[in-house]
Order: sequence, then C-alpha cells, then structure tokens
Amino acid sequence: MPGVQSLQPYQPGKPTEELERELGITNSLKLASNENPLGPSPQAVAAMLGQLDQLHLYPDGNGFRLKHALSSHLGVDVGGITLGNGSNDVLDLIARAYLGPGRNAVFSQYAFAVYPIATQAVGAEMHIAPAYPADHDMPYGHDLDAMFDQIDEQTGVVFIANPNNPTGTWLGADVLEQFVTRVPDHVIVVIDEAYFEYVSDEMHPDALKWLTKFQNLVVTRTFSKIYGLAGLRVGYAVSSPEVADALNRVRQPFNVNSLALLAAEAALQDRTHIEQSIAMNSCGLLQLSDGLKQMGLTCIPSIANFITVSLGREAAPVYEALLREGVIVRPVANYGLSEHLRITVSTEADNLRVLESLKKVLE
Repeated sequence: MPGVQSLQPYQPGKPTEELERELGITNSLKLASNENPLGPSPQAVAAMLGQLDQLHLYPDGNGFRLKHALSSHLGVDVGGITLGNGSNDVLDLIARAYLGPGRNAVFSQYAFAVYPIATQAVGAEMHIAPAYPADHDMPYGHDLDAMFDQIDEQTGVVFIANPNNPTGTWLGADVLEQFVTRVPDHVIVVIDEAYFEYVSDEMHPDALKWLTKFQNLVVTRTFSKIYGLAGLRVGYAVSSPEVADALNRVRQPFNVNSLALLAAEAALQDRTHIEQSIAMNSCGLLQLSDGLKQMGLTCIPSIANFITVSLGREAAPVYEALLREGVIVRPVANYGLSEHLRITVSTEADNLRVLESLKKVLE
C-alpha cells in the first residue's frame, strides 16, 4: 500500500541500556518518554506478583474486571469502553474502523506523531491544519478554526490531543466543546487525554462529560503516564456503545495481557500514588521552567509532565552532547521543531541534573 511505504515509523526515546552500551557510561538518566519517575503503584506491583503462576492462561479477552473498574471510577457506561495495548492501540483501532482509501483525517501541525502514522497505514489522507504561531498566547497550539476548515465530506476522524504532545499546549473547556458541537455527525472526534490526570486547572475540560451529548465523540486515555505502567501497555477509549462495537470488531483478541489488566485495575484504586505523582510533577514543572528561563531559553507553556524548550539554535548537536553527559531528552525535529528539546519532568535531583548538564553543554 502506498501509504505504508511513505510513512515514517514512530521513533521512541533512546533507552538507557542502549546509550550506556554505545558510550560505555553508567548512571544515565532518561527524560525522553514522559514516564512517571515514581514508577507504578505498589498495589499494582502486588497485584501482578500474586498472579505470576497464572501466566500459562490466556487473559480475559473482554477485560471484564478492568472495564467495570473503569466504569465505576469514571462514571461511564461499561459498554462504551474499549481496551487497548496502550492508547496507541485504540488510536490505531479508530483509524482502522473509520478511515481508509478515499477518506481523510484532520489534525493539527505539531500534533502527536501516531495520528499521521495511523492515518497513512490505512491508506487515508492527512489534512494538517496550521497551528498557532510562536508569538501566540498559546504558541504552537491547536487552532480549532483552522482545523474546522480542513473538514470535508470525506473526513472520517479529527484527532485532538489535550494537552498536546510534544508541545504541552492545551484547549479550554468552552472552546473545545464549541468545536465538537460544530463538527458534522459523520466525523468521529477523538480527544486524546493521555496526560489528563496531571492537569489541575479547573477550566480544563473532562471530555468524558460530553459523551452523552455527542455520539461521535471518543475519549482516549492511558495507564502509561501518571499510573506508571508504560512497560505493560494498557490504555482505553470511552465512547458510545455503537462506536465501541465498531472498535471491538477490528480489535485483536487478547490485546491486553493478563498482568496489565490486573495492574491497571489495582492502580485505579491507589489515590495516594496519584496525588504524590501530581504533587511531584507540579513542583518539577516549575523547577524546570524557572531553570530554563534563567538560562535565557524560551519554553512552550505546558500543563503535562514534560516541557518543550527552544534553544534558539539547531537542537540535534545539543541533544548529542547531552547524551555524552549521560542525559537522554527528546529531540522533536520530526515534528518540525528542529530547535526544540522536550524534557520529561522528574524528581528534584533529576531535574537539577538535566538543568546543570544543559547549562554545561550550552556554555
């Protein structure tokens, strides 16, 4: 298929093992993939350890217990929940169910890299809306009017990340709800809330509250970020039961493994771990933002667990120099931001190390 031949594969953050193997160093620090430095909930770990003797059995292909736990936790219809091997999986399911040759997907410039990959993989076209300029109040953020102008009769899906990766920018409740109201009913609107749990702003929307109003709305979330379960790969979509039925028709059987199902269910119950993660992130985001600004650098506003900074020069050589300091961050030239680096918020000591290393490299 031509779309597959032309797409660029997703490039994950460099693993610490790879860096240490290549450069012969130790004690490297990875702040490239927006992982939770506190790790998973102890309750999630205990749940997995208690089931290691059951690994010869297939997981529950329907995910009954996790779906019901999510339904209770979120206050949503269990029939509208679709489980995925990470939220990337459910984004791919949406593309397979609602896109294809002759169809198109709309998303913003600088939006999450999986949207174009999922779109091209099924032979659909991409309608990419220009984002706000660098001097806007929300630099590089989604321009919803520009996105709306890209919608036509062949549009199958609109992808919106809120907050957005890799920029950290966001959309308020009123403007986003107004946008969803304007979108024609034949278009699936996906609001990707992978970083939702980190956001403390009361004005930030919880798109799950709109599901009864918009039958074409799908909200995706993940256990990879604040829940610290990135290595297990478990995420989910919430939608109308009709949309969930379509997604489950293209979903692979047993797409979420048994340990991931157990860990996710347990993680939902550990509010202490979530509150600790939120508090650490709030302090760390401020620490990084202040430290970067003291170096004279410009940061894109963020409410997620990462911050993207403009170096005012090509970022690739700085990224390479940081690797030699044992610090892995994320270059985002593949998003068209060749002068920027994205840095995951971590502990106070980790944040200080990356700031000191960056200052050394820049000097």
